Amino acid sequence: MSLQLDQIYLMDCREGMKQMPEESVDLIVTDPPFGISFRGRRSNYNRTQERVLEGYNEIPEEEYYAFTLSWMREASRVLKESGSMYVFSGWNNLRDILNALHEVGLQTVNHIIWKYQFGVYTRRRFVTSHYHCLYVCKNDRLRRFYPEARFPADERSPDGGNARYRDMEDVWNIPREYWNGDMKTPTKLPSALVQKILQYSSQEGDVVLDPFLGSGQVAVVAQQMGRHYIGFEIVPEIYEFALRRLREGVYRLKAVSR
Repeated sequence: MSLQLDQIYLMDCREGMKQMPEESVDLIVTDPPFGISFRGRRSNYNRTQERVLEGYNEIPEEEYYAFTLSWMREASRVLKESGSMYVFSGWNNLRDILNALHEVGLQTVNHIIWKYQFGVYTRRRFVTSHYHCLYVCKNDRLRRFYPEARFPADERSPDGGNARYRDMEDVWNIPREYWNGDMKTPTKLPSALVQKILQYSSQEGDVVLDPFLGSGQVAVVAQQMGRHYIGFEIVPEIYEFALRRLREGVYRLKAVSR
């Protein structure tokens, strides 16, 4: 099987990346499985259950480090020396993510905090309303970054501050998206979040990889922004959802009335 750019594949990313040439990817953006027995159709996520696709594939906690190490080794192999990778993680298995990055030899550039607008209600601990994003690379000297991709150095924000400085701080306040009335997958990154990463760490024509494609959000935004994309997903129903978005060139899919 020969893998092509601007395609997504129904297969395990570890097997998929083995079929890709070394140093063939400019940017990796991915949100791996949580490893916390996640159930995205639960009512406390304020979702209409029949509009949320089933099949989210979870990794047992005791296998999480070995699983993370195996896919990161392949990701590091296909990543260019000038490239970078953004890995999202909740706090539960962050240690395994960090240890695997160290073991593979990837260098940490930033530890970004994505602050979103709500968390699940809690009684005996503080509400978690942020997500971790590890920005890493293979070679920090060759790593590409485009600081003026979103704001010129002298542009001011509405409150009079420096707009570029504010945008480049390592705490990002970006709301989650509500797809009211549309089909959705259990998890997805907001398009504004993916756009920001792609603007700072890639250019038109670059190759963007998402090993854990899910809803196809990274590939869809990459397509919209003139980047090449490739991605992998192992759940057939979710894969078909992402494939429809890409083939039809639409951001959201209407729910089918029952």
